[in-house]
Parts: sequence; C-alpha cells; structure tokens
Amino acid sequence: MHTDYDIGIIGGGLAGLSLALLAADTGYSVVLFEKENYPFHKVCGEYISYESYDFLNRLGFPFKDWNLPSIKKLVVSDLKGNGYQFKLDLGGFGISRYTIDYFLYLLALQKGVQVFTNEKVNDVRFEKDMQVIHTNKEETTVKIVAGAYGKRSNLDVKWKRNFTAKKMNKLNNYIGVKYHVRTTFPKDTIALHNFKNGYCGISAIEKDKYCLCYLTNANNLSSSNNSITQMQENILYKNVVLKKIFTESEYLYNAPLTISQISFEQKEQVEDHVLMLGDAAGMITPLCGNGMSMAMHSAKLASIEMDNFLQQKISRTQMENNYSSNWKRKFAARLTTGRMVQRLMGNESSTNMFLRLMNKFPVLSNAIIRSTHGKSY
Repeated sequence: MHTDYDIGIIGGGLAGLSLALLAADTGYSVVLFEKENYPFHKVCGEYISYESYDFLNRLGFPFKDWNLPSIKKLVVSDLKGNGYQFKLDLGGFGISRYTIDYFLYLLALQKGVQVFTNEKVNDVRFEKDMQVIHTNKEETTVKIVAGAYGKRSNLDVKWKRNFTAKKMNKLNNYIGVKYHVRTTFPKDTIALHNFKNGYCGISAIEKDKYCLCYLTNANNLSSSNNSITQMQENILYKNVVLKKIFTESEYLYNAPLTISQISFEQKEQVEDHVLMLGDAAGMITPLCGNGMSMAMHSAKLASIEMDNFLQQKISRTQMENNYSSNWKRKFAARLTTGRMVQRLMGNESSTNMFLRLMNKFPVLSNAIIRSTHGKSY
C-alpha cells in the first residue's frame, strides 16, 4: 500500500488549519479535507484569550496590521437583565471565524498543504498500519489522521461515539444561533446575558462589527413553533438588555447562522486511531469561553506526538495515549468548570444565586475566570 501523505486532516477550522501549518513547518506532507468553500461563517462566540497570542504570532498572524479589539472586561446579566461586571486579568481579542479561518487557509496553501474544499469525508479505515480516508470523490492513504471537524459530524454517528447515543439532557440538546451586527457597545467588554434555558454573548470583532451569538435548549425553539424570531421575542426579550440589543442593532446578513444537536457531553480524544482535535475532542461551554484557544492548543499537542511517531521515536499506541493524557491534563478542569456553570445558568433562582456569590466574593469569581483561561503555549 502506497502512502499519499504523512498526515491527513478532516476539517479546516482553527484546529485543523493550525495542525496543518505546524506539520508543514516541520516538513511533513499534509492533506486537509473541508466540506465547505472558504471563506465561510461558523457559529462561534469569536473571542480568543491572549493565551493564544504567542502561538498565532509564531504561525505568522499579522496582529499589528489588523487592529483587533482588545477585551478586558466581562459583564454577566441575570434573566431580567441585572448586570454584574468582572475583570478579565488575561483578557483576549475579538475576530470572526470568517476572517481568521480564511487567513490560516491561505497561509496553509502558501506552505504547501494540499487542501480539498467542498469535499466531505465519509469514512476512515485503518489498514496495515496505514489509514485510508474516503471522501465523496476519492480515497487517500496517510500515516496519521486527525479529526478536526467540529461539534458533530456524520463520522461521529458512523463510529458510534458515546455522546451520540446519550438521551436528551441539559448537556446535549442545544442549538446555536449567530449574527454579525453593528451596535453601541464597549469594544473592551464581552457580555453574557442569561435568559430561560440559555445565554447570549456579544463582543467586538474586526471592522467595527460585533458577534451576537446565543446558545439555548432546543425545547425553547420547539415551544416557539420552531421560529427563531418568535423564540427571541417570547423568551430572550424577557431580559431587557437583550431586547434592547436585538431591537436596536443593525444586522449585517439577512438570516442568522444556526447549528443544532450541540452536545457538551464528554468525548474520547482518540477514535479508531484518529486523533480528535478542537470541538471533536470535547466542547467547552460558551459561558467559560475559549473554545477557539482550546482548538489551537489541541493542534499543538497533537503535532508534538505526531512528530515523535513519524520520527519513529514512539509507537502509534504511545502517540495516541500521550495525546489523550496530555489533552486531559490541559483541558479537563476547564471542561468540568464549564459543565458546572452550565448547570447553574438559565434558571432564574440558580442564576441569581451564582451571580450574587460571584459578585460578593471576588476571590471566587477570579478563580472561576482563571480556570477558563489557560497559559501561553
């Protein structure tokens, strides 16, 4: 069996493109499959903590040229719109997925990564210590495969990953809705506004635009005749701050971007010899932010183990075990904190209690916020 590439990557978001760039810089041949055509929008909060600043600098990201908004404050409101302000010691910056993904894609092409767009992966087979990637157009043989395809994929169902079989509960039955808007809001602040069974974030991105993105239980949509507009008016608008934002903002595209069947259940980091990156490995709740940073950091962790394997310093089993254990060491605590906060939010009494505690005890709020922001990598 011949080998077409050293590394095959399924999914061209932040995690997949970061891994492609790291591998190409190390000298490996890389192929990446993305089911969409660049540039494209994604449902995402579009906030990146400064833990990723040095990493993106090393990749060649032009921070000095883009004048991105720096975010240092956090505001959280209860279901009625009463706000509580907190300081983000590390902080972050805002940028749309449309912009950053497209930049990294063009950079990957410059560095010799073979990118196939509009090409969906249907299966991956492990044969004779090689892996065969099957798409809707061809078969490609590689030495290692990384799954960086996001929150949910046809592959998750095909591989019968544990989270796909879970009964509906508070961690796995969400929908996400995103708009880009122009509005009046401090550029140095990210806000998270609660409503019944959900919360909505707003923060500045490039070119004087704002990302307005919310997550809610799918029951909210079904109880509103599956109408996003009706759901917003009936449920989100009960938070007076959200009503003001939604009714006074200028919307920059005709319809919102949506995604369903979002799950925050635990996931395995390796499935049938495929190393999972980003949301495919485990999702952090938006209330604890930094999914974008986690995606890029997971690419770095994977690249180290892949390099050791391809240099024959470790076996495939060691590569997989090392990656899984390192991923858990870096992110398990953040995910646990996220799930804990997720359970407290969206209910009037528990949300009020939690925010009052956070406001009354700065040591507690600082500890929770620090647990959601990692260190430079």
